[in-house]
Amino acid sequence: MEELTTIQSKIYEIRGQRVMLDFDLAALYQVTTSALNQAVKRNIERFPEEFMFRISEIEWKNMSSQFVTTSRVKRPKTSLPYAFTEQGVAMLSAVLRSGMAIQVSISIMKAFVAMRNYITTATTVTSELAEIRAKLALLERADEDNAEAVNDLSEDMRKELDNIYEAIAALSVKVPEARKQPRPIGFKLPKEEK
Repeated sequence: MEELTTIQSKIYEIRGQRVMLDFDLAALYQVTTSALNQAVKRNIERFPEEFMFRISEIEWKNMSSQFVTTSRVKRPKTSLPYAFTEQGVAMLSAVLRSGMAIQVSISIMKAFVAMRNYITTATTVTSELAEIRAKLALLERADEDNAEAVNDLSEDMRKELDNIYEAIAALSVKVPEARKQPRPIGFKLPKEEK
């Protein structure tokens, strides 16, 4: 696992492709950078541009600022590194033809696959999070709409209650005074005279 992590740390993204640089590959294959590049030049027909390309001065400067320990000091200033795509790295094992090259190529392929799987998983998780955020936003909006509806309903109910209270007050004013005094129940007997 540590070997995969080490290899993955040497995989960069340049021009939208994941690549490894010639000096990192040379270190992994335990050969010099010049020996690796000479083997490639002897078999250049095996390395079309989609397998290998030389990085530009600007790309190299940007990359050099991103990692602390580069082999830039060891490399001639006029010579920019080659970048090898996953297919180019696979082709290197055929060109270098050593047991070490085969084992290293297998490890590098595993690292590329692991990175691809990680990126796929991360993309899936990111899209699921975006979907959850969208649903949450809809729920929050629905909650705001419901709160507004309750406030509107409360206001409407207050108005209705005010109208009812006014109607009751109007009815109580129209009741005649005589009716306000309760009449005695029963009947009155005539008083006896003595």
